[in-house]
Amino acid sequence: MMPDLGKYAEAVLSSYAVSILLIAVLIAVSVRRSNRIKNELQEVEKKVKSNG
Repeated sequence: MMPDLGKYAEAVLSSYAVSILLIAVLIAVSVRRSNRIKNELQEVEKKVKSNG
């Protein structure tokens, strides 16, 4: 059910769209950063184990 937004429909719906897009971008950036850092930590652990 969508309420009748009248003349503000375009502004409200575009605000929702922009908000959803920004949240999706933040999630994607966070996941990429997490994966990158996890890989870097694994490399450091390998170096430490190999050096004794």
